[in-house]
Amino acid sequence: MDQIVYDMSSQSEAEPNIFIKKDWISILDNQNGVYSSNQCVVDTSQLSNSNKYMNYREGYFTIPMLLTLTQSTNTVNFVPAAAGNSCDYALSLKNWYGSIIHSISVDLAGTTIIQQTPFQSLWNNFKLMTTLSYQDLLTIGPSIGFYPDNSASWVYTPNSMVGTGVNISGLGVTNNHNFFTTPVVSGAFNSMEITNNGMYQRQKAWNFNTLGNTGASSALSSPFSALLSATSVNLVYKSSVLPAVSGTTLVRGYWQAQIVGTVLLRHLHSFFDKMPLCKGVFMKITMNLNNTVVNNTVVGVAASPLSSQSQTMTGCSFPMGGINPIMFASGAASNGMATVIPTATTVLLFASIYVGSKCYETNAVAANAPSGYVNNVTLNVPSYTFNPVYEQAYLSNPVRKIDYSDIYQYQALGVKASGTFNQLVTNGIAGIKSVLVLPFHSAVSAVNNLISPLQSCFDPAGGGTTSPLSILNNFNVVISGQNAIYNSERYTYEQFLNQLIGQNGVNGNQLDGVSSGLVSQFDFENSYNYYFVNVERCLPIEKGVSKSVSITGTNVNAVDLDLYIFVEYGVSIQLNLLTGGRV
Repeated sequence: MDQIVYDMSSQSEAEPNIFIKKDWISILDNQNGVYSSNQCVVDTSQLSNSNKYMNYREGYFTIPMLLTLTQSTNTVNFVPAAAGNSCDYALSLKNWYGSIIHSISVDLAGTTIIQQTPFQSLWNNFKLMTTLSYQDLLTIGPSIGFYPDNSASWVYTPNSMVGTGVNISGLGVTNNHNFFTTPVVSGAFNSMEITNNGMYQRQKAWNFNTLGNTGASSALSSPFSALLSATSVNLVYKSSVLPAVSGTTLVRGYWQAQIVGTVLLRHLHSFFDKMPLCKGVFMKITMNLNNTVVNNTVVGVAASPLSSQSQTMTGCSFPMGGINPIMFASGAASNGMATVIPTATTVLLFASIYVGSKCYETNAVAANAPSGYVNNVTLNVPSYTFNPVYEQAYLSNPVRKIDYSDIYQYQALGVKASGTFNQLVTNGIAGIKSVLVLPFHSAVSAVNNLISPLQSCFDPAGGGTTSPLSILNNFNVVISGQNAIYNSERYTYEQFLNQLIGQNGVNGNQLDGVSSGLVSQFDFENSYNYYFVNVERCLPIEKGVSKSVSITGTNVNAVDLDLYIFVEYGVSIQLNLLTGGRV
C-alpha cells in the first residue's frame, strides 16, 4: 500500500495525446433489410477507403431481431393486447445475442482467414462464460444479451408424465421459470433452485413496453408513455415491445418485440481480438443466421389467480440446423406463459425470430403483422487519427504478425448410456491449443418429441449450458497417441480444479480477487458440464506438426449423449498496417 501511495504522489498528471481524433464509422450490410435467405454479408470497402486507422477489436455489430408470437387460426383464444394476458414475459432468448449467428467466415483481400464452422456460438458462449466477470454482467450484459442461466433451476419431465398441469413448463429438460419463487427446503428431496434469474434478467433488457405501468397498477401510476412515447422509442432504436393485436373470429392475434442487439467483434472470433490498428483492410464477413420458427401447443386453464398452462413443443424450423434461440417461459402460476391463453382451450402458437424488421413466418404474415423499426445489420468501427510523432514510431515496423485461434468442430452422436467411447476427432491438425467437449442429451433419446436440447424452446441448452448432469467418467484427450491428462479423470472436482477453472480468466486463477470466469464447481456439476483440456504445452518445433485428436471416456448417464467437440488451433498471418494487405 505504501508503494502505491508513493507512486501516485510522484507521477505526473500530464499524459501525451497519442491520438488527436476518434470517430465512429457505421456501415450497413449488403442485404437491404432482407434476411429471408438466413445470411448476412458485410464488406468493409467503405472503411478500407477511408484512409484512417481502424480498430476492429473495439468494433461491434448492431443486429436487429424481430421476435413474434402468433396463433395458427383466427380465434378469440389469444388476446395479447389485454393487460391480463400480456405476452411481455412469455418469450425469451437464449443467452447472448450472438446465438443468432450459426457460423461466420471472413475473407481478407480475397483469401479466407476464418473458416466457416457450424455451431460456432457454442464455443463463443463457453469463452464468454470463462472470461467475463460478474461486474461485466451488470455493465455490458444488457447490451450483448448476456446473463447466465441458473445452473440448478432445471426440471426434468419425460413423455410418460405428459398431462395438463404436469408439463406446465414443457417437456424434457426445462429451465424457464422467470417468476421469483423461494426454494422449498422444509421437506426431503426438494429441488435446489426454482427460478432461472438469468432468463428474467435477459428479458427485462429488451421488453420495454410504453403501455406498461411505472408502478404496481394503472390506478397507482402512469404508463411509461407519459415520459417516453412509442414514437420516440422507435427514433432512438431502443429495444421495445410493439403494439399487440388480440385475436377475434376475423383477426389473427399477434405480439411482437423489436430487439436491437449488440455483438462485439472480439466475442465473435479471436482474429478481431488480435487485430492491430491498420489502414486499408478490405474484408468480406459472411454470417449464417439462426432464423427460427417454433410450434408450441398450449393448453389453457380458465383465468384465475392460480391459473397455469401446459405446453408441448410440436415442431420447429431453422434452415441452418443450428441452435433455436427462442425460449418459452413456464406456464406455472405467475410465470410468463401462465395467462397467455384466457380460456380452457388448446391453442397452437407460433414463435419466430428473424434478423431485421420483417417476419416471414406464414401465420404472422396472415395476421398482417407490421414491420419493426430497425431494418439493417450495421457494422460499427472506430477510426483513429494519430499524433504524427507516434504514427512514425508505430509504422517503424509496418508488417505485423497476427497470431489468433480458429476452431474445428466435430460431433460424436448417440454415445450410449453407461457406455464407453473412443472417438477419433481428426486425423491431423497443426498448432492444437485446446479441446472442448460439450455433452447434450441425444436427439434420439431426448424426451421432448425427439427434439434435441439445442432446438428445445424450454431448455437454455446452447446458450452456455449443456444438458444437466451430463457427467463423463474416465475422460481423457489423446493427442497423436499420447494422453493429454496423466491419469484419466474420474471425479468432477478433478475436471473443474485441474482443467477448467482459470482457463480464459485473468492470471489463470493464480491470484485471488480477479476474474476467473462465471462457472463454479456447483455450476459445472449441474448444467455447465464443460470438459476442457489445454493441450498446447509442447516444444516450439512441434507446433507446426499435424497431430491426431481422440477423446475417450465413459458416459455414466442414464440417457444417450451427443458430444459436440471443438478443437482450437493456432493460425497466423502477416499484415501491412499501412496498406492492409497480407504479406
